[in-house]
Amino acid sequence: MSQASPPQIPVLVLAGFLGSGKTTLLNHLLHRSGGSRIGAVVNDFGAIEIDAMAVAGALGDSTVSLGNGCLCCAVDASELDVYLDRLAQPAAGIDVIVIEASGLAEPQELVKMLLAGENPRIVYGGLVEVVDAAEFDATREKHPEIDRHLAIADLVVVNKADRAPDPERVLRLVRTLTDRAAVVPASYGRIDPEFLFDRRPDEERIGQLSFDDLHRHEEGGDNGHDGHRGHLHSAYESLDFVSEVPLSPRRLMDFLDSRPEGLYRIKGYVDFGAADPRNRYAVHAVGRFLRFYPEPWTPGERLTQLVLIGSGIDARALAKELEACKENAPHADEHSMWGVLRYVQEQDPDGQGQGPEA
Repeated sequence: MSQASPPQIPVLVLAGFLGSGKTTLLNHLLHRSGGSRIGAVVNDFGAIEIDAMAVAGALGDSTVSLGNGCLCCAVDASELDVYLDRLAQPAAGIDVIVIEASGLAEPQELVKMLLAGENPRIVYGGLVEVVDAAEFDATREKHPEIDRHLAIADLVVVNKADRAPDPERVLRLVRTLTDRAAVVPASYGRIDPEFLFDRRPDEERIGQLSFDDLHRHEEGGDNGHDGHRGHLHSAYESLDFVSEVPLSPRRLMDFLDSRPEGLYRIKGYVDFGAADPRNRYAVHAVGRFLRFYPEPWTPGERLTQLVLIGSGIDARALAKELEACKENAPHADEHSMWGVLRYVQEQDPDGQGQGPEA
């Protein structure tokens, strides 16, 4: 199925206090990008592993070209839009942009800047908050604002879980401080990149993650020290949903408004049938963030195709709820689209694309 317009580049905000492991996680993403090209925007440039970069001739404009085709920029807040525009140019070939916030940055402000941006090539990709499991209690005491950061996060990586005396207690505590965020443990920042962004595909496909692809990638992939990755998949679950029958806008919005804690990502296309016969709707949900993008149908199959990814989700129950969204779809009309249209970007330029409490 072909896109009506060039795909937007997701921009992830990677936040966390000093020492939590943000830079280690970013380095892991850069080394294990699986063929995707990452645009990395960082404040503390010296912390990135320079020996992994091809730096010749690149430092003059604060941009470093990585060996795998990724780019890295050292910026301050006033330069952010300039570098995002540069990285979003089609000639750069970037698939995803990761902004590593300074350890003292206010992530909410970065998120607001991204949501207020007017670059049509960019879409907000979610806030990833990294916390140090071994020092979490001390961090909360020293930086009580971490509770506010966790409350707006879309994904929380509880890093250094191997060093914490009781990592399960930390995980439970963090979950009480989040709002619908997926909370996953990690050691040395080793989170699977494909949980966060699309792998550069050999052929077009819907969704950011196919677990069949992922297992094949690992079986024939890295050798040596990275054998830890196999056990991480227990933290992530995936559901592929395909329907030749249109979905009811009202029923789908009921599903999305009540989506469970831990359902981190929803991506794909929805057919609303008679409610809007001219358009399919690309859907992009990260944590609490939700947006729809109407685009004209192209010749070929009219299908709903969705991928749902999360931690601790009940895939069978979610599939049953999505199947129920087919009911009453033939009777839907344009009035039933109001709930969907609340989350169309053009109608909500200043908010978080959620309307009233997504």
